[in-house]
Amino acid sequence: MTTKRILVVDDNATNLKLITYLLASPARDVRTATDAREALDILASFRPDLILLDIQLPDIDGLELTRRLRQSPMTRATVIVAVTAYAMKGDEEKARAAGVDGYISKPIEKHAFRRMVTEYLETGGEVRRE
Repeated sequence: MTTKRILVVDDNATNLKLITYLLASPARDVRTATDAREALDILASFRPDLILLDIQLPDIDGLELTRRLRQSPMTRATVIVAVTAYAMKGDEEKARAAGVDGYISKPIEKHAFRRMVTEYLETGGEVRRE
């Protein structure tokens, strides 16, 4: 069994706790960051298979962080999924233009969230919508 590595970046402690709980598994190594700078520090020594990223972060927003990650040879191919309350018309398109591979809107529906994360980890690509 290969351990899948996941980095969750969200400045809301409740969201981090919920997402971490939903991802809990012996087959997953889940790390968390509360802002983009902390995420970059973690990424200096941790190579995730998947990054779950809030768009609205306090220092560098998630779209800018995604652009930076796409420019780095170390994270260019990492699957990045926006997990965000930004669900207005055009928000998903902006996120995809910045380089995210997928988009999950909040509030999180736990069963769909778990299924989508599993699919992203398995395929590294698009997942079907609920």
